[in-house]
Amino acid sequence: MAETLTDKEISENAPAEWHQDGDEIVRVYEFEEYLDGVTFATEVAEIADEAFHHPEIQVRFDEVEVRLTSHEAGGVTDQDIEMAGRFDDVR
Repeated sequence: MAETLTDKEISENAPAEWHQDGDEIVRVYEFEEYLDGVTFATEVAEIADEAFHHPEIQVRFDEVEVRLTSHEAGGVTDQDIEMAGRFDDVR
């Protein structure tokens, strides 16, 4: 099982625009059009599923919120940080 990161490790390693919220890291992506957000959420879901790592994704009218945590470890791990970077690459 992966080790959880400390708050300091999270702040030092999380990609820009991601912030810690309890035992998760969170980012809100903004979109001009609703369907652009839906397309992005689908792409994120496909990347996550390939890695067997499943974030919480909330699609709203002009934004998509993504929350990452490693439930089995009980907090944020290196895998969450890596996935955040991969999601940013999509955007």
